[in-house]
Amino acid sequence: AGVPVLPMMEVMSEAGAAGIRGVLHCFTGSQALANAALEAGWYTSFSGIVTFRSWKDEALLRLVPEDRLLVESDAPYLAPVPHRSKRNEPAWVVRTLEHLALARGVDPATLGAATVRNAVALFRLPEVS
Repeated sequence: AGVPVLPMMEVMSEAGAAGIRGVLHCFTGSQALANAALEAGWYTSFSGIVTFRSWKDEALLRLVPEDRLLVESDAPYLAPVPHRSKRNEPAWVVRTLEHLALARGVDPATLGAATVRNAVALFRLPEVS
């Protein structure tokens, strides 16, 4: 059934206080949990789930600041619309990004560049040009 929200908030808070950064992977949780992650210095990543007809929390997509936002394919699962029910491909993460950009009222290319910068910072990847 997963980790209860309150203990998860405590774990993130303790980790953040210790300088440990993390990511809420494939996030579909509450705004309270997202805020706890932000307070701890963590990132939040959204998958193709946010493109599904059943997704109802567009406000959550706007809650996470641009400098803490990530998108993911979660391949081979959770293919975004219009590829839902197919084997997910990393190239389709652009559909998730487009949905996020639309919900946030921003340009997809600009948001995409921000998510790349965030991934580079979080995972200490080599700079991309």
